[in-house]
Amino acid sequence: MPKFFIKTYGCQMNERDSEQVAHSLIARGYQRVGHEAEADVVLLNTCSVRDMADQKALGKMGMLGRMAKERPHVVFGFLGCMAQTRGEWLLKNLSHVDLVVGTQKFHRVADYVEELVARKTARPGPSRTGTLAPYRSSNCAMDDLRFSIVDVEEEPGSQETICEQQLAPRQATAFVSIMQGCNMHCTFCIVPQTRGAERSRSIDEIVREVCDLVAHGVKEITLLGQIVNLYGRHEFPKRDNKSPFVQLLEAVHEIDGLERVRFTSPHPIGFRDDLINALSRLPKLADHVHLPLQSGSNKILKAMHRAYTAEKYVDLVRRIRQVHNGIAITTDIIVGFPGETESDYKLTRDLVEQIQFDNAFIFRYSPRRDTSAAKMPEQVEESVKEERNQDLLRIVNESARRAGERLIGRAVEILCEGPSKTNSARLMGRTRGNKIVVFEGDRKLIGEILDVRVQKASGFSLYGTPVLATSRDPNGDRVRHRTDSLWRT
Repeated sequence: MPKFFIKTYGCQMNERDSEQVAHSLIARGYQRVGHEAEADVVLLNTCSVRDMADQKALGKMGMLGRMAKERPHVVFGFLGCMAQTRGEWLLKNLSHVDLVVGTQKFHRVADYVEELVARKTARPGPSRTGTLAPYRSSNCAMDDLRFSIVDVEEEPGSQETICEQQLAPRQATAFVSIMQGCNMHCTFCIVPQTRGAERSRSIDEIVREVCDLVAHGVKEITLLGQIVNLYGRHEFPKRDNKSPFVQLLEAVHEIDGLERVRFTSPHPIGFRDDLINALSRLPKLADHVHLPLQSGSNKILKAMHRAYTAEKYVDLVRRIRQVHNGIAITTDIIVGFPGETESDYKLTRDLVEQIQFDNAFIFRYSPRRDTSAAKMPEQVEESVKEERNQDLLRIVNESARRAGERLIGRAVEILCEGPSKTNSARLMGRTRGNKIVVFEGDRKLIGEILDVRVQKASGFSLYGTPVLATSRDPNGDRVRHRTDSLWRT
């Protein structure tokens, strides 16, 4: 039985794509392993949002060159965003790479892997050039084992292919891809080039996938899209003054057995009245919104092509908090964008202090080729970017600390996801506000919703003790009862 290893870089979309590839390989009899040294197929699913992600993937594949010499039968491949943008260049610069597959062809990976494995484990027969991929390379003599496949072409309907995944035992949460691509063309972002134009799946197909996940024990789903709240705007009409995304939320919300719904990542311009109202009237929607800010300076927002002002962003936060008291709000911020002066940065700093985010991902601006921001004058020095990054992190860490401390002594509802990543002897779950809670308890609690009383807050994690179990009465209403024996390890 051939064995495969996938390493994923970047966002949750990439994680979901990797699971699709894993599912297709497992369905063909391949076995997933936890380390490349055990594998017959090694795949790196790549990210191009920042240069560091590119370099990590290139460095990793470079190090695998030694393994390729020692184990010539192993298939090595690049998938995803960097594969999409660099294509054949990867073959020319890393001679042991056999496979390069772009962002619209994840559903083809298993076909390509099978052909490459067959060619590497037996002397090749007649070439089948053109049967699977638009580009193939046989760089050596015909009786050599060197053969490679590149497929980075667009494929209509590719958004409908990311619809299956391999679930772990008692898996409580899952990602669901609802669309691909992006039409926004922010000047710092390479995603439109790597993922293509917006393409959305149908509501019926998404509901069918979620129903299947719930039938296999999943209680929480996260809807994924490059700009998730603009889902379906080109394909589907508004109904009753509700956007296609709100229609999708309503349809998913009706699925029996599903407890929580999250979505990421939205854009502020996609938060219309219908979506804001949905946060208050659909109880399965989690008490958390990730709302990318990027900058608090209107000058910089305009240069980024973000299509909103700092004032509109603050008003949006106010409106969300007004309809959903206590909702957690997190964000993304870029420091050191070209032309960002000290006064521009101070506007961002002041806005972050004003809003008091529950958490924020702060990035130093990274020039990406083929983006207009990379060609802008007044590029900011790396030392200035780092200084602003660390300064803003201190502010975010302080607001996150206060948000955590406000929960001390309170019982919070969590969905137990499994062992803690930092201490496998403990369990971890997430609150409806997306805060991690670590606690001691029996492994039987994995996949269950329960209450935990918070005793301590540290960094971005909470620590507590389970106090109540939850279940359903015959009418479907949640009831609570003590089951102290479950909390002992």
